Amino acid sequence: MKLENGEYRVEINGISHWIKVEGQENNTIPLFIIHGGPGGNLYFFERTIGPLLSKERTIIYYEQRGCGRSGSPNSDRAFTFQALIDDFKEIQEWTGFEKVDLFGYSFGGELALEISHALPNQINKIILSSPSLIGLKTQYLIQITGFMSIADSNLASTIEQILSQQDSIEEKYFKIWEFVDTETVDRLFFEDQNIAKLYRRLTEESNMVNTGQMLKVLQKNPPQVPLTQRLKDIQQSTLIITGAHDRNAGLPVSNLIHRNLMNSDLIIFNNSAHFPYLEEPENFIYKVLSFLINQ
Repeated sequence: MKLENGEYRVEINGISHWIKVEGQENNTIPLFIIHGGPGGNLYFFERTIGPLLSKERTIIYYEQRGCGRSGSPNSDRAFTFQALIDDFKEIQEWTGFEKVDLFGYSFGGELALEISHALPNQINKIILSSPSLIGLKTQYLIQITGFMSIADSNLASTIEQILSQQDSIEEKYFKIWEFVDTETVDRLFFEDQNIAKLYRRLTEESNMVNTGQMLKVLQKNPPQVPLTQRLKDIQQSTLIITGAHDRNAGLPVSNLIHRNLMNSDLIIFNNSAHFPYLEEPENFIYKVLSFLINQ
């Protein structure tokens, strides 16, 4: 089928998925945008950097099952990596493109790698922006350390108290999140607090809420073989862009992914935290388009 620019509602694996096409007139290999969270959406992406990308590339947005404007499954048990991969496969087949590029940010970067591992012949190039690895206990420690680095004295004391308890690292992580306020979260995610305000405004404007349930379910049902042990099997040319001040996923995770991928480049953005495409958009666009065009 020949897709036109616009929004679509498509029934995929029993769930209504929100899909949007931009830049069809560019006739490039389509770049699929894979959002983070887990449980996030694409509202702010399509209102910030998305239009800049679609000036040069064909862009396909889609929101994952149970996320944003897509429908939800009847059971939490339907939130698995395999279900997300199966959804992507069907969406790609619906678009009619045999091979596509992937752009995944945060958890979307991890999902992009899972998709590329499962469907190697269907993926051309991969772009990862501050990717996560939610199955690693290290990921919890990075974020907890990130909170400590920007916490006031009261929060720092609370975090220390929680860490001294006998709970698992996962339980400690979720307890800490119960104590952090909006301003602290903004400092965790962003260096530039003006960008944080824009992000917060668009998040509120979207009227979409991430309950955190998808994250909890995926953490309880990880892949049988951890992604870290399968990264070496992914052959696609991959660009990793991470903010030097990323306190959420962190440079250790990006470095781990970079070291284990066979064909990857890692670029550090010195003025960014977890969202380099929002804090340094011009440089980000330049690096992404150069990668897609020249390699």
